[in-house]
Amino acid sequence: MGQFAASDRTDDLPEAMAELAGEFHALAQRDRLQLLLELANDLPDLPERYAGRLDEMEKVDECQSPVFLAVEVDPEGERAVHLHLSAPPEAPTTRGFAGILHESLDGLPAEEVLAVPDEAPFRFGLAEAVSPLRMRGMVGMLGRIKRQVRAHISIDERQ
Repeated sequence: MGQFAASDRTDDLPEAMAELAGEFHALAQRDRLQLLLELANDLPDLPERYAGRLDEMEKVDECQSPVFLAVEVDPEGERAVHLHLSAPPEAPTTRGFAGILHESLDGLPAEEVLAVPDEAPFRFGLAEAVSPLRMRGMVGMLGRIKRQVRAHISIDERQ
């Protein structure tokens, strides 16, 4: 994976992600971490069908903490994407990254999710506040989300 540069560009992000990136950039560095923690607290619990079934979800190996995700794509219409992410409470930064992705991508059409630039995690002004390993984890989450969306679309097209 190549190194991505931090940027405050938002014109190529989905609306909700661009707004969230703008919120981060409007804050001082220390306050950005506070917003990240708020997003960590807002990450929804897994739906009952995934509760206690992390083995049925994809593990995000790029994350230092145990993060699991499942992506569902509506089979018709705009092909809305539904994200289910699990990150432990004792890993608030990682949970916050999962919260950013859930808040800004859940419910979007598959086409919009796939169009998110791979370096989008670097658009929130957090690269200076957290370790490169943590940033790698968020890039990994986004990459796996997009890969699962592509897989769902490919399977649906073959049926």
